[in-house]
Amino acid sequence: MATALDAVVAGHICLDITPEISPGAQTVAELLRPGALIHVGQATVSTGGPVSNTGLPLRRLGRNVELMGKCGDDPFGRTILDLIRAEAPGAEAGMRVVSGEHSSYTVVINPPGVDRIFLHCPGANDTFGAEDVDSETVSRARLFHFGYPPLMARTYADDGAELEAILRLARAAGATTSMDLAYPDPTSPAGQADWATILARCLPYVDLFTPSLEELTFMLRRETFDELSRRAGAGELLAPIGGELLCDLGRQCIEAGVAVVLIKCGAGGLYLRTAGLDRLERLGRARCGRPGRWAHRELLQPSYAVERIVSATGAGDCAIAGFLAGFLDGLDPDDAARAACAVGAQNLRCPDSISGVGTWAETVEQVRCRPETNDVTIRLDGWRRDAEAGQCIGPADGLVGS
Repeated sequence: MATALDAVVAGHICLDITPEISPGAQTVAELLRPGALIHVGQATVSTGGPVSNTGLPLRRLGRNVELMGKCGDDPFGRTILDLIRAEAPGAEAGMRVVSGEHSSYTVVINPPGVDRIFLHCPGANDTFGAEDVDSETVSRARLFHFGYPPLMARTYADDGAELEAILRLARAAGATTSMDLAYPDPTSPAGQADWATILARCLPYVDLFTPSLEELTFMLRRETFDELSRRAGAGELLAPIGGELLCDLGRQCIEAGVAVVLIKCGAGGLYLRTAGLDRLERLGRARCGRPGRWAHRELLQPSYAVERIVSATGAGDCAIAGFLAGFLDGLDPDDAARAACAVGAQNLRCPDSISGVGTWAETVEQVRCRPETNDVTIRLDGWRRDAEAGQCIGPADGLVGS
């Protein structure tokens, strides 16, 4: 009999090449100056994208996970598979290697104290479709997590027809469905796609939705996004936001059919909004441990403080891994959000996206010790602070029909 799986993590995968840049050595403008020869240190070579950055941390957290991505039969593709095998032998069984296609890669320019710049080649991710998802394998999994459709051309073409087909396949196989997004270049075809239409089409087939605030605002509230960008200037986009935007976006996702939405707010923490009991009881094989504790929740979990941040590459993906691990373990929403912040903080300790993640026992102990949290900089008018829980509770929390 084939082995049961906790999760299949599918979608975008690439090779990340991250050169070491000394603190204060150059500004970003100097690093990208035409004709310049910039001395950098040793490069970290690792897998990137949610297939590895969420799937492999889930393995580290003790979950039985198989990866489903697509790469070419080329040196980058072989390196991707070798890195997966070295980290988690057998996890690559669902990977598809296609002769004649080239593998995706990203050059990560990560100067200390400056937000990252990505030079990205989508490669075989652009041709990923429903035929690259093995339904028999998904039928053995409790959870199916799909990541980064904005970086996979075929999934957002035709108003998301292929993305809908992938999610329908997973739903028909009985798995609980989960989806993450990525922020597209606004000038690219992905950035010009009608994401409001795509999400309206696909979210009814998504149980757990884990986008970032920037991604969701860009896709559902473009005028708001543009205004926030204008006000932020060279500063942080999230600096001027308020809780009303989080509430509106969370409500919109729930009304679109999602059971649980977890919005990543960077250093601001994680916003969690859930549907009612009737929707939570219509999940696939991965169900809430205590559905009544999950119904009609709205909270913000502050991020955990990290003394020395080495790199934020993959932090959001790792936070999702912590959340999904907690969900699969039957945690209540409060503790699942804490587990997400804990694993996200673990990621920040190392230059790559995986090696900082500890075991599930270490993560549970980290949460139990209630580590110091970062200040909440999001304006939360009408919210209340639960000092004992260390969380901010939204105005819709516990309100039936909210």
